[in-house]
Amino acid sequence: MSTKFNFFKEAVKNYKTSGTIIPSSRYLANKMLKEIDFTTAKVIVELGPGNGAITHHILNKINSNTILICFEINDAFYQELQKIKHPQLIVLKASAEKIKTELEKLGYTKADYIISSLPLTIIPKEISHAILVKNYNFLATNGAFIQYQYSLTYYKKLKDVFGNDIDLSFEPLNFPPAFIYKCVKK
Repeated sequence: MSTKFNFFKEAVKNYKTSGTIIPSSRYLANKMLKEIDFTTAKVIVELGPGNGAITHHILNKINSNTILICFEINDAFYQELQKIKHPQLIVLKASAEKIKTELEKLGYTKADYIISSLPLTIIPKEISHAILVKNYNFLATNGAFIQYQYSLTYYKKLKDVFGNDIDLSFEPLNFPPAFIYKCVKK
């Protein structure tokens, strides 16, 4: 109960960077992760993990050769993520725009999957576009960028970066209900 209260308080205080007031549901997490091949993935990146609602689901599914790297800019959420003790988790207090720089510092050159909870529709469009392009460039060939949003307004912008390789699904059992975009780099 206190975690949800703290999430709510932090999310309301920083709505422009959190984009929501309630953590993602397990239904949304499961739908976002259902097409990830956890047996072959070596590097998974999570953008905007908040308090770790989806992070925990990823950690429960990854194999022993996979690393999960989370990018979180909110101080309170970053501190909350630091409490997750898992040997395959790296939490960075960095912007998603810095994906190449930060991951190369760690010795990685590509990500197999990027899971994003970033509120792209409320981030200034120059920044959100830069995030998409930099993440696209850092994805391995046939890698997937999986993003949820609460509306379809960002579909065209994703299509501008990923072309027609976008699968769209919907999760009604989340508050608010969410659209999930799975964008594949060809």
